[in-house]
Amino acid sequence: MKMLVQRVKHAKVTVDGNVTGAIEQGYLVLLGVAPEDTTEIMEKMVDKLLRLRIFSDENDKINLSLQDVGGSLLLVSQFTLYADCRKGNRPSFVHAAPPAQAEALYEACKAYCRERVSVVESGIFGADMQVELCNDGPFTVLLDSAEIIKN
Repeated sequence: MKMLVQRVKHAKVTVDGNVTGAIEQGYLVLLGVAPEDTTEIMEKMVDKLLRLRIFSDENDKINLSLQDVGGSLLLVSQFTLYADCRKGNRPSFVHAAPPAQAEALYEACKAYCRERVSVVESGIFGADMQVELCNDGPFTVLLDSAEIIKN
């Protein structure tokens, strides 16, 4: 599982001209799922995400978590995080989970997050989405379960 986490002042996702999710201060999380990912891996990744201290405290030190600042989450499915660009010029996506598995884990991730964060918004799995954001910093980190969770 990969989570591309962007600290944002605000973000929104639109499908067919309709806003499906919008947040103010918080994280825009682009979520990619691999075939080997499980609910257990997803839960560990979300727990890590929520413990990240990437917001500034009163002394302007990067020391506060999403929950410390009362931030929101905007989750967007993003299979292209598993693009393999090593050969040729057209990316291969063979390392991304099949759509049914990815959608199930994406939905489980939203539910798990909603138990822990007061505002969780989302895109629509598999839809052609437009994402707008104001990256605060900019501050972007990549959480990769292959590096974070040692099986």
